[in-house]
Amino acid sequence: MKFFRDLLKDNEGATAIEYGLIAALIAVAATVAMGSLGNSVKNTFQTVSGKMDNAQDGTL
Repeated sequence: MKFFRDLLKDNEGATAIEYGLIAALIAVAATVAMGSLGNSVKNTFQTVSGKMDNAQDGTL
């Protein structure tokens, strides 16, 4: 019985789990941000490529 009471009072495992959850949340947020940034960069390069093609053809 004393073992279970000591186990319930131990907070070290809870702290590790909290840090793990925070790290997972940061990873998800970073992944979403990188995805949005990637799409933005892709669109920018496509726009520049299209304008360069038009300039080469002589149409602006």
